[in-house]
Amino acid sequence: MLKLTPENYYSHETDWDYMSFSLYKDFTKCEAAALAKLNEDWQPTSSPTPLLVGNYIHSYFESPEAHQAWLDRSETGAKTNRELMMTKPTKTNPDGHLRAEFKLADQMIQTLENDRLFNYVYMPGEKEVIVTGKIGDHEWKGKIDSLVLNKGYFCDLKTVDNIHKKHWDANNHRWTNFIEDRGYIMQAAIYKELIKQSFNYKCEPFIFAVSKQTPPDKGAFDFEDTDTQYLMKEALEEIQEKQDHFWQVMNGEVEPKHCGKCEYCRSMKELAAFQHVTDIEVD
Repeated sequence: MLKLTPENYYSHETDWDYMSFSLYKDFTKCEAAALAKLNEDWQPTSSPTPLLVGNYIHSYFESPEAHQAWLDRSETGAKTNRELMMTKPTKTNPDGHLRAEFKLADQMIQTLENDRLFNYVYMPGEKEVIVTGKIGDHEWKGKIDSLVLNKGYFCDLKTVDNIHKKHWDANNHRWTNFIEDRGYIMQAAIYKELIKQSFNYKCEPFIFAVSKQTPPDKGAFDFEDTDTQYLMKEALEEIQEKQDHFWQVMNGEVEPKHCGKCEYCRSMKELAAFQHVTDIEVD
C-alpha cells in the first residue's frame, strides 16, 4: 500500500488502496461515474470555482505558509490558483482584479477570523492531519481540518450557500439541513473512527460553517445529542454493508451500475427501446 503524504493524498493512485468519504459518496451516487472518474476516463464538467473558494479559505486557516503555497500552486500545469482568482486582463488593468467570488471569500475569512469561539476552538488544532484505519475489512483514509488530541476533539470547516436552507431527503421523504444532506454525519463518524485507530484517542467532532452570503452567516455545531450519535453509528453500519460491493466494482469483479440520470450516464446513454409514458421516473 502507498504511504499517504500531503502531496499524494488526493491522487487517484492512493484511492485504489484507501477508501475515503468523497470516493464512497461518489459510488453511492453512481457506480459507473465513480469508476470512470477513478480510471481517469471521465471528469465532471462542474465549475471549479466552489472548490477553489473552499480551498482558498481552508489554506488561509491552515497557516500563512500553506496559504501562500496554495496561491502559487498550479493544479493543471497552466495558471496558478492566484491567477485563476483574477479576472481577465484589460488595457486599463493589465493584471485584472480579484473576482467577486474571492472578494466574498475574503469576507467569509474575516467573519470567522473575528469570531472568538472559532479562534478558541478551531485555531489551536493541528491542521490537515492525515489519518488511516480499517472500517470492516477495508483500509480508509481521512484528512482532519483541525485536530486537538489533548482536549479530545476535532473540527471540520465547511463552506455552504446558506446554513438555514432546507434540503429534501428523498429516501426519508422529509426536509433536512445541509449537514445531513451532504453526508457530514457519516464523515464525522468515519473521522472519529480513523482518529481512534491512528492515535488511540477518542475525539468528538465539531463543524464550523460559513455561508456564501453578503454578509456571510456562520455557525458552530456539535454531534452530542442522542439522535445524532445513533445516526453516526448507523452510518458506519451502512458503510460495512455496502463497501464490499464498491471494492468489487473497483477491482473489476462485478460490473458497475449506471444510475441513468447523472452527467456521466447522460453522456453515455444510447436508446435501445421505447418506454411507456407512465413509467417515466421523476425525482
